[in-house]
Amino acid sequence: MASFILIVLVGISFGVFLGYVIRSEIAKRRSQGAEAKAERILSEAKIKAQDFLIRTKEKGIQIIEEAKREESERRKSLMEHEHRLEKRESLFDQKLLEFQEKQQRLQDKLHEIEVIKQKINQIKDEALKELSRISGMSAAEAKEEILKRVEGDVKEEAVSRIRKLEAVGADEMENKAKELLSLVIQRVATSHAVEITTTAVDLPNDEMKGRIIGKEGRNIRTIEQLTGTELIIDETPNAITISSFSPIRRQIAKRALDKLIADGRIQPARIEEAVENAKKELSIEIKKAGEDTLYTLGLEIAGYEPKLVQILGRLRFRTSYGQNVLQHSLEVAYLAGLLASELGANVSLAKKGGLFHDIGKAVDQEVQGTHPEIGYNILKKFGLSEEIAYCALSHHEDKPTTLEAILVKTADAISGARPGARKETLEQYIHRLEDLEKIATSFSGIEKAYAIQAGREVRVFVKPQEIDDLTAFNLARDIAKQIESELRYPGEIKVTVIRETRVVEYAR
Repeated sequence: MASFILIVLVGISFGVFLGYVIRSEIAKRRSQGAEAKAERILSEAKIKAQDFLIRTKEKGIQIIEEAKREESERRKSLMEHEHRLEKRESLFDQKLLEFQEKQQRLQDKLHEIEVIKQKINQIKDEALKELSRISGMSAAEAKEEILKRVEGDVKEEAVSRIRKLEAVGADEMENKAKELLSLVIQRVATSHAVEITTTAVDLPNDEMKGRIIGKEGRNIRTIEQLTGTELIIDETPNAITISSFSPIRRQIAKRALDKLIADGRIQPARIEEAVENAKKELSIEIKKAGEDTLYTLGLEIAGYEPKLVQILGRLRFRTSYGQNVLQHSLEVAYLAGLLASELGANVSLAKKGGLFHDIGKAVDQEVQGTHPEIGYNILKKFGLSEEIAYCALSHHEDKPTTLEAILVKTADAISGARPGARKETLEQYIHRLEDLEKIATSFSGIEKAYAIQAGREVRVFVKPQEIDDLTAFNLARDIAKQIESELRYPGEIKVTVIRETRVVEYAR
């Protein structure tokens, strides 16, 4: 047992020693491997550091070389720039010297010119003195004589050219215009009924006159006051006359009287009621007249303000020289449209301009201004285009600026100048003839003037020693312009200036 334990102890001790030896050997080997690895790593690090230093040196050398090259190029560029500046400076100095030389030469030439100019003026003065001495006239007299001769030659040449142009183009243009206007007039054939300023009302019997007059004339005074008209009750059987310059007032009075006569009860209260009903009926009729006119021309009623249509309808009860203005406007619209179609203008614009050209006459008795200006403002107020409004403004101007406005002006003249379209009283006719002759004789150099052909022509006889041929042309135009600006008349008036030279000699 003891030997066994001993053997076990010896075995354990040997095992421990053997384990220590083995472990020491292992540790030694591991230490040797770590040192070798460390040496290897250190060696590799030294090699890498050496390579890095080499590359860094090479990079630095390369950067230094590039810097030297760039510096060399910059120095070269600066030298070239400096060379160019020196060259430009030398050129500038050279140009400055040349400029100074030229300036000096110009000053010398100016001095020479001044000397020459003085010599020329001296020679001119001497020549003028010599001419004055030879001709016996001063310089001003000679100049005036030359200008007179030149003016006479120019006048003769101008008159000759004017006559030649008129002879060449007048016949042809007149024939073409007559052909075009005759064609258009034939295509618009309308009837004319000249209106007067009175309206007759039929009565069932003469007893009704007394009832209309009323007790102490109260009924007739009420009617005249409410309608703004004058009732003329004379010996005409079964009829009374309503007098007023306003067709609308006459219509209101006539309708009110018709209602009162039919009802039989005539008293102030019934008169007021009848007048109010007549006004309402007439307002409806006026609106319908405006709508019918638009429909007749093929214009859309919805495209116009109802108030403008109402104003257009008022023209049915407005006259100008006895001519119904609404019928006249409708005719002008037709004529302007046909003229536009013949000449290639805007037909729709010409029609509308012709229809509304006299729209200002519907309210010209209530609004200040001429009816072209009033019409222009009305059309602009209701949103119509400037072209249409201008037709209303310019139809009495000498030279409208648009083709459609010229056509409307032409159509207006055609409609007003048709036989029977308009009328004048005897007093107006005589007054117009006197005004024509008065305007013609207001110019200097006029011997006498006569208005002939019912005022359609004025013939002016001039003094030949004061008015020459060219001045006669200008005088005719001036007289025509003054007639247009001062007188109102239908159609056109022809101005004829007659210059006659008579030479009388006696044989004894």
